[in-house]
Amino acid sequence: MLQKLSIKDWALEDRPREKLVAKGIQSLSDAELIAILISSGNREESAVELSKRILKSAENNLNTLGKLSLNDLQKFKGIGEAKAISIVAALELGRRRKLSEIIEKKMIKSSKDVFEFFHPILADLPHEEFWVVFLNQSNKIIDKYRASQGGIASTVIDVRLIMKAAIEKLASGIILCHNHPSGNLKPSKSDIDITTKLREAGKIMDIKVLDHVIVTDEKYFSFGDEGI
Repeated sequence: MLQKLSIKDWALEDRPREKLVAKGIQSLSDAELIAILISSGNREESAVELSKRILKSAENNLNTLGKLSLNDLQKFKGIGEAKAISIVAALELGRRRKLSEIIEKKMIKSSKDVFEFFHPILADLPHEEFWVVFLNQSNKIIDKYRASQGGIASTVIDVRLIMKAAIEKLASGIILCHNHPSGNLKPSKSDIDITTKLREAGKIMDIKVLDHVIVTDEKYFSFGDEGI
């Protein structure tokens, strides 16, 4: 039986770290990048082969991989807690980097802008969260605020706390956003009711509710676009 080659036995230009130095970060595949994070594989697989198998379990999709928990990752032979933490931390940094790039735009011009702003925050969550973004008169972002964190199918919203936060931020307008972990984009009766309550409260405070956007993995639903 042929002995399996470890990464150290590979040609120098094929080793992930050396390849990165010689050819640049763009030359590495997703599996090779993960292999750098975990450093080693197991007795049967190199770090790259193990990384490929982990990616395959996530349909070779980094967004899907980002949903795996520490326990999910540790089910793979050769992935202990430390390696699992490295993978989760790297993916979280990627999400935060994307969010930072979006924040630099500052202005909300459409429902798509809202989706792009909140997607890194909400898309991978297994539970519902309700967020509010505060805008000035030019629709530039003042701040964002998590109003509630709930269960798989619902979350509880306090209209008074949202309006209090909007007043403290001197917001001229607000946009509501929450996720549906189920992937169903259709707004529920409670989604419509809370939007109505916040609109009515906003009229009293002279704070416009400009939209309410429901976010899933890849798509979104805009109350404003749909004329609700």
